[in-house]
Amino acid sequence: MKLSALNYISLLFILVLGTWLLALSSCSPNSNLQGKGQDYLQGEWEQRQEAVHSKLLNYTLYHYKFTCDSFYVTLQSFSKVNYGADTCMNKGHWVEYAKGRYEQQHDTLMVKGFFCDSKFKIRNEGGCFRVGVYEELFKVTNHTDTSVQIRNTADVLPINLHLMKRITCNPKPL
Repeated sequence: MKLSALNYISLLFILVLGTWLLALSSCSPNSNLQGKGQDYLQGEWEQRQEAVHSKLLNYTLYHYKFTCDSFYVTLQSFSKVNYGADTCMNKGHWVEYAKGRYEQQHDTLMVKGFFCDSKFKIRNEGGCFRVGVYEELFKVTNHTDTSVQIRNTADVLPINLHLMKRITCNPKPL
């Protein structure tokens, strides 16, 4: 069966239009605003030292600030074992910082960002502390208006965070 020129052009037009509509519907432009994040997490949260910590060789206390879909974390680490130069570990106590984005799917809280200095500027190679990617997975086991309990998937003890200050998300342009 031979196609006439008109049928051929009509078929070609339908194919081009269909492909264009398929491509248009399969992608969408990225938003030019930061995401909203989880309402219940918006604010500054602090883990307080508990009695169990004094029995551990190593532990870290977290201070998280969640604003929209971003996080800032201060990690205060304590160790009874000397892992490095005492000028870095300061007699078993040191502080690291990280910032990035977080996402929650079901009960899993994923935080991914980069290690920073104390002013939350990306940390360069060298020095005493970790550099590069900071990534943690937590299971959210419980939350109320003033407390969140999360469990690091690489740790046994739960992390009990207490609300220090509530923050309202005002998405910023990217």
